Amino acid sequence: MDLYAAMRTAISTRDFTTDPVPPEVVHLVLDNARFAPSGGNRQGWRVIVVDDPELRGKLAELYRARWSAYVEAARSGRVYGSGGGGGAAGSVAMSPATARFLAGADRFAESFHLIPLQLVICVRLGALAIVDSTLERPSIVGGASIYPFVQNLILGFRNEGLGATFTSLLVADEPALKGLLDIADGYAVAGAVSVGHRRDPFPARLSRKPVEEFAVRNRFTGEPLQG
Repeated sequence: MDLYAAMRTAISTRDFTTDPVPPEVVHLVLDNARFAPSGGNRQGWRVIVVDDPELRGKLAELYRARWSAYVEAARSGRVYGSGGGGGAAGSVAMSPATARFLAGADRFAESFHLIPLQLVICVRLGALAIVDSTLERPSIVGGASIYPFVQNLILGFRNEGLGATFTSLLVADEPALKGLLDIADGYAVAGAVSVGHRRDPFPARLSRKPVEEFAVRNRFTGEPLQG
């Protein structure tokens, strides 16, 4: 499909059918996603294609526990994983959009074990170019060597008419995942991509902020970039 159309409609799928994903389609998507950029072109990714029902069930148990913590944080006005307390104690009123998101994500969590395919994305730590490690803030640059590859996967599956959802919640359970999936030392878990057939059609387009709200000219406080 048209690249821009794929970018505008590659929504995170919450409701999957249980129909299997053909292995040849997975191979095709991986064969194209591998052309993503990475630091020094080291291509440190390793993808574990999990279709075994027992393993998917164990992944689901880990995911649901993390999702429960995420929801608890959202309902108390905190950002899960932000590293700080933040937010008011107790429940807070949520916007309709947030409530819809949580409802859909709840269905996703409850049916996680039924999703036919999970791609666990690993990355070799020695392949990461972490050039911001000395700054007094959390490092983010290392992800540039793996997450463009993940986005290529998302767009590739959209091109094949398949739904996909990326989650980083399972990264917090990296020790358990290493034992469950025999992940070698020297590798980190970057997240997981759930793949399958959507129950509903893809949207005509996603809702996002206009360019003028996030792009400015020459300075952070500069004039909004106009089309």
